[in-house]
Order: sequence, then C-alpha cells, then structure tokens
Amino acid sequence: MKYTGTAGILYDRLKSEILVADGAFGTYYAKKYDTGSLPELANLQASDRVLAIHKEYIEAGAKIIRTNTFASNTVCLGAGFDEVRNNIKNAVDIAREAVKGTDVLVAADIGPIPGENMIEKEHIEKEYVDIVNVFKECGVDIFVFETFPELGFIDKAIENAGENGFVITQFAINQFGYSSAGFSARKLIEEAGKNSYIDACGFNCGVGPGHMKKLVQSLINRNDKYFAVLPNAGYPQVVSGRMVFDDNNAAYFSQIMHDLAEDGADIIGGCCGTTPEYIRQMVLKTADVVHMKNASIEEEISEKKTANDVSFYKGKEGRKLIAVELAPPLGIDDEKIMDAAFLMKESGVDVLTFPDSPSGRTRADSILMAEKVSRETGMCVMPHICCRDKNAIAMRSQLLGAHINDINNFLVITGDPIPSVVRASVKSVFNFDSVGLMNIISDMNQEQFAGKPVIYGGAINQGRVNFKVELERVKKKMEAGATFFMTQPVFSDEDIDRLRQIKEQTGARILCGIMPFVSLRNATFMKNEMTGINVTDEILSRYRADMSKEEGEETGIQIAREIIAKTTDFVDGYYFSFPFNRVHMLKKIIGKNNQ
Repeated sequence: MKYTGTAGILYDRLKSEILVADGAFGTYYAKKYDTGSLPELANLQASDRVLAIHKEYIEAGAKIIRTNTFASNTVCLGAGFDEVRNNIKNAVDIAREAVKGTDVLVAADIGPIPGENMIEKEHIEKEYVDIVNVFKECGVDIFVFETFPELGFIDKAIENAGENGFVITQFAINQFGYSSAGFSARKLIEEAGKNSYIDACGFNCGVGPGHMKKLVQSLINRNDKYFAVLPNAGYPQVVSGRMVFDDNNAAYFSQIMHDLAEDGADIIGGCCGTTPEYIRQMVLKTADVVHMKNASIEEEISEKKTANDVSFYKGKEGRKLIAVELAPPLGIDDEKIMDAAFLMKESGVDVLTFPDSPSGRTRADSILMAEKVSRETGMCVMPHICCRDKNAIAMRSQLLGAHINDINNFLVITGDPIPSVVRASVKSVFNFDSVGLMNIISDMNQEQFAGKPVIYGGAINQGRVNFKVELERVKKKMEAGATFFMTQPVFSDEDIDRLRQIKEQTGARILCGIMPFVSLRNATFMKNEMTGINVTDEILSRYRADMSKEEGEETGIQIAREIIAKTTDFVDGYYFSFPFNRVHMLKKIIGKNNQ
C-alpha cells in the first residue's frame, strides 16, 4: 500500500475532514524577529525561534505544519549540499519537537530553486531529488512542493516523493490567473491531474484571498486530486525597502477561506503575510464546514467535479434534476441576474440556463453571460444557442470560443422570429434549423472537441398542432446527438399526456417546463402573446385581478406543485422559468415535491 505512516494518517483524515495548514513562516519570522536574515538559517543558528513559531501555529489550530525549509537549497543558502542536508535535518527535528503530544502532522516544505533555466535543468532536477531523499532519510512522508510556476523541473522529485509518500503540489499565479512560466491556472491543474504521483494540488502565494477565490473557485475538484488553497494575506507595501503586509484583514481572509472550504477545498491555510492570528480566526470561521466533510458532502463534490461537463442528468443527492432559466439583461446591468444566480446556487439548483435573445429582442450574449456566472459561482451553466442570428461560420467560431472558456453544454433551438416592427432593418439568418446546428456540433465533436465533446439538447413543443410532426422532430434531434430535451411550460393534462407519449416512444431524457405565473395579467399575457405556450382557461380562472402579490405567487406555486405531482413518474427533471425574475419562489415549489 502506498500510504503508510503520517502519509496514511493524512490520507485517512482528508476522507472525512478539511485540514487546516499553518500560515507563512518566512514573513512572520521577519516581522517577529526583524533580523533581515534568511529564516531557514535559524534552523541551525536559532532553533528556539523556529520552535516557537511552529508552536504558535499549532496553538492557533493548524493540523499540518510545514518545515522551515522553503529556501533550503544550495542557491538560497549559498552553501554546498552537505550544509543543505544538515539544515533540513535540523528543521525536521524542530518541527517534530513542536508537534509532540498533538495530532498535528509534519510536512516537508520544498520551494523553487532560483535560476531555473534549460542549461541548469539537469543539475537543478537532481538537487530537487536529493532534497526529497534527505526528507525521506528523516522519515518524512508528506511533501509540499509550493510556489512553483510549472511541473517541469520537479517531475522527477515528485515521482521520488510519491513512491511511498503523500505529495501536495501548489502553484503560484498572478492576478490574471497565470504563473510566471505563462501557464494558466486551469492548465496547471490539468497537468497536475495527469500526474499519478500527485495526491493534492492547488495554489499558494502570488495573490490575496479575494483574487485567489475568483481565480480558483471553478477549478476546485476539476480532477481526482485533493485541493489545497493557501493565499497571501493580501498585497504588501514597500516600507524602507522591505515588503510589509497589512495584518488587519484577518477577518476578511477568514471569510474568503470559509467560502473556499464550502466550495470543496480540502486543505486550507495561508502564505505570505499570514500570521498565527490569521490561522486562529480562520479555524473559528470555518469550524462549521471543516468538520462536516462527510459522505454526503463527498457525494456533492463528486458531482461538482463535472460542473461544466454535464453529468447534470441527475440532480443532487439522487433527486430529479432542477434547471432554472435566467434571462440575460437587456442592458449592461447584471446585478439582478448575478444575485439570482447566487441565490439559485444556495437553493441547490443543478443547472442554470440562459436564453439567446428570446422573442428576437436583443439581450446580453447568452454564452458570455453563462461564462461569467460559471466563473463567479462555480455552477453548471447551459446557454441556449439559436439559428436566427448567425451563419455556420459564426456558429462554429462561437462554439470554439465557448469551449475554450469551458462552456460545453448547450440547448440548441431554431429560435424565435424577429419582431415585425424591426424586420425592415434587421434580417434573420436561419441558414439551418436546430437539427442542422446539432449536426454541425456533432461534426465538431468528432474533430475539434474529440477529447471533451460538447453536450447538447433540444426543445420540445408539446403544444404543436400536429403532434406527430413534433414526435418525429424529437427522434431526428436524438439522431443528431441530442441527449436531453427541455419542454415548453406545461399547464394542461393534454400537455402531460403528450410528453408521456414522447417518453414512451423515444426514451428521451425530458426536463418538464414549469412557469409559475404570478398574476392574472401575467397569465393572460402569456396566453395571448407567446406562441407555443398553451395556457388553459382553467389556469386563468385560478387568478383574480385583485390578488395581492403574495396571493398571485402562491397560486403559481400551487399550480407548479400540481404539475410536478402529475409528471414525477416519468420526467427526468424540471426546467423552471420565473416571470420577472422571481426565483425566490423555487424553494417553496420544490421543497415538498422534488424527491
């Protein structure tokens, strides 16, 4: 078995809890003792100081401490390797002394060796391997490679460490999400995911907590590794030629780390500028999530790993899938849609969908809106893409750009016509219908997207006058690669019977459309102004003109529950569209019905 000793203990703990690492050793040492010398030199010259700092972090609540060896290499110490070996051995002894009588684990800290270039590559690669060997001689089997811009120079050392140890690899990125070697955060995580000797990966240093959250939130659980996040306290100021961190934002830091822990981070801690006080406040702030990583949370995280790969066919916790439509804004103010997106995340929604200028009226681009929501919330998103406005060249270009930005799920529709009032100046394209666009995507899946195919579905208009035509359209869409279908809003038993027939005759994966009207005026407008939506007189009769806002919403909620009860035996999920962005109604609808 690979995992034995403290590596085995770490592995077992990570199955059931989020672990807190210590904060920055170097910047705290410099602040505390103001010596101006390399902190690693204290391993031999002032071991009592090193011991004291380790103990402060342990008392603050850290469950993993890193040896004071970030710069223990021949270049930083300006010494031969024998001195490096002694430095590392002393550091390990001090750390072990600090954890005596506790359940805190000791990890080997290995930082970059300056001067890495292709001429020195072989020599530097060897030194990393030699450093790992020294730690192994000391009996250390947890290794932290931190603040690296890429894996290139440490592959062999990681393999050496990972043969019998637990390897954590952490990259440093800037505010734009790139390392000094030019690799994006996403690419770094992908590369770490391919390395079988790496057990946990993530990021430290380079950016403060706010930027770190924004850059890595969507990357958590993108592969099968545990995820580590250790941002800086913030950004330093230069005072008398020295970098000084503001140490008054520990509360803010702790809140961000709480959010990242909720999002699925497995190891949390701090880098430059973080002190024992930061760790203490972080431990207190994250107490509600650190000890809640049980089987149900692991199940949720495993679903989150494929957030934008659409294994969204099943809802969270085995229930039916819930999709909610959020219409992009008519202008540039996205505050309401972003507020709604975060509320839907808290409500447990599985997928957010974004219509493509419905009714032929200009709205913000559905793909770009979806990308922003995905990036800022980490949710699974699915923009609609219609055939009205773009030719094949533009469609292919849009799909390529979307894929680059990890938008891989689409609802493919033919599209509503342009309103007659603007037809004189704006022309529809309609080079092909939804089936034609699906065929294009199918071709691209075999060519450009072979490694990560796009997932796409179609719409069902169950109210079409000629039902046989609609049934045949569903079959053609399935032949063109559609793997799911979203229906027009359902309001009648006739609609339900037709959907049941489609399910029985095609086996299609169906998300039943639910649109809870909120007033008589709202219902009347939809009945008379929106084609494809069959609002019955019975539905209208349940609304009164003098209803209060609350009464109107409650009526819509009750009708939605009734439709869910009538369809739950055969549909695969529900597709909600809320008038006037009243997404708060969702919890009242699904609380009793979505089992």
